[in-house]
Amino acid sequence: MSEPRHDNNLRAFPFLKPTGFLGCLILLASFFLPTAKTQAQMVVADTVYTEVIPTFKAHNPTKALLLSIIPGAGQIYNGQAWKLPIVYGALGGVGYFTYTYYKSMKSFKDEYLSRRAGNDPQLEGYTNYPVSSIYNLYQSNNKSFQTFVLITVAVYGLNLIDAYVFGHLYDFQVSDDLSLNLSPSLTPDPYTPWGFSPAMQMTLRF
Repeated sequence: MSEPRHDNNLRAFPFLKPTGFLGCLILLASFFLPTAKTQAQMVVADTVYTEVIPTFKAHNPTKALLLSIIPGAGQIYNGQAWKLPIVYGALGGVGYFTYTYYKSMKSFKDEYLSRRAGNDPQLEGYTNYPVSSIYNLYQSNNKSFQTFVLITVAVYGLNLIDAYVFGHLYDFQVSDDLSLNLSPSLTPDPYTPWGFSPAMQMTLRF
């Protein structure tokens, strides 16, 4: 007696059996799951370790120096706009005296040359002064003029130096514990009968 036809098919293709078919599904699942798990881990890893590094624009002392060619511009760049009255007050003061001495020097020079040429005295307030006095006044005002020219150059140079130095110190952090204490003390002094003399002790903490 021959076996049923469907039993022969099951023997030829065992994976068609219910148990064989279930095993194939498990095998396929075990093959694809590690790949899916690995891809999931890569996505998580990319999400966790991706970070944005902020960029900061560095403060440039050279730029502060170049800007201070216009007095006060470098100080503004350094965040020290409060120095503008000091810069322009100093430049304005020395500039005023430079101009004043220049005018006086030129007036006495013109008066001296005019008198040497045989002309009558013309400088108001100095008509009774002899030629030698006019020349001495010219020399005095000329020296003062030259002195204030140098002072003006020095003040302008200090404006440049200040901007450049504080451009370097822009990111310098000063401790909140910075303090200056003064206290009386005694120092050895062999020239006094008691062998010491009073003094002041200064302590700087930072």
